[in-house]
Formats: sequence, C-alpha cells, structure tokens
Amino acid sequence: MSRIGKLPVPIPAGVQCALKDSHLKVTGPKGALEASFAPAITIKIVDDAIDVSRPTDKIEHRALHGLTRALINNMVVGVSEGYRKTLRIEGTGYRASIQGKNLNVQVGYSHPVIVTPRDGITIEVEGNQTIHVSGIDKQRVGQTAAEIRKLRPVEPYKGKGIRYQGEYVLRKESKSGGA
Repeated sequence: MSRIGKLPVPIPAGVQCALKDSHLKVTGPKGALEASFAPAITIKIVDDAIDVSRPTDKIEHRALHGLTRALINNMVVGVSEGYRKTLRIEGTGYRASIQGKNLNVQVGYSHPVIVTPRDGITIEVEGNQTIHVSGIDKQRVGQTAAEIRKLRPVEPYKGKGIRYQGEYVLRKESKSGGA
C-alpha cells in the first residue's frame, strides 16, 4: 500500500470540495482550482477529509494512487494557504524591479529582461535583490520561479546569478597559475 496514497487529505475550515465522477473542484479563501484525475482511482469525500484508493496493485494503479493524493493535497493547501518561492539575485549591478505586473530583471545582459507572470501568479520585489513568486497553483509557482532562475543561473566561480532562497552553490577554485 502506498504510504502517501493511504493518508486522507484533511479539508481545513473555509475550503469546499465538489466531486463529480473523477473531476474535483476545490474552492477556498485564496481562490479555486479544479482538476480531472484518472477514472481508475477512486476519490471519496468523507467528513472533513478526502480519501483516495486504488482498485488493484498493478504498477499503473500504484503509481497513480500516490500521485493523485499528492495533487489533491497540493490543491487544498493552495486554496487555503497558497504557495511562495523566494529567489535571491547575487552580483554587482544585478537587480530586479516591478513595472506594472511585469518583472524587469537586469542580470548582465545588454538589455533588461521582462518576465510576464502567468495567470494567477503574483511577483513581488523586495529591495532590488529579492524576488517573491506566489500563487495558489504549486506547479505554476514552481515553473515561474524556475523560468526566472533560468535567466542567469548561478555560476560556480564568483557565485553570481539568480538562486533560490537557501540554495547552496558549490564554489570552485579559480584557475591557479602553474608551470
């Protein structure tokens, strides 16, 4: 039995769940999310929890069991608390600012790079070195943060670039003159 799949997903106060066939809609104080899941997996709303079960121990059903439960949990947490990723910009002259809803990033190119956030994503800049990406959909928040980080990944010699908050970058020793 899946360790993750067999755990019920608790539904916090203020969150409503509507299930029709294998289509789940979750509404909460931060917004609403909906998704369709594999019809082979059984989803039931029992009291203040969502139970996920599988029909057999086939490898496809075992894989979908934990995945379905994790996706439902991400939806419930997203509409009740939301998700947030923090990025730090390191480097001389590297900075970010907000222009309307768009993010203006200057990270060593000859031109500023403009990032337009996806629907449901909010980008904030603290100072000019810290970027906060937040929203209710965990996948969209992570993808947007990854796209911003991809603009200038951290290089290992000086540590310049865009990194996640708390990310450790293994620093390399520079080339030493030798004969």
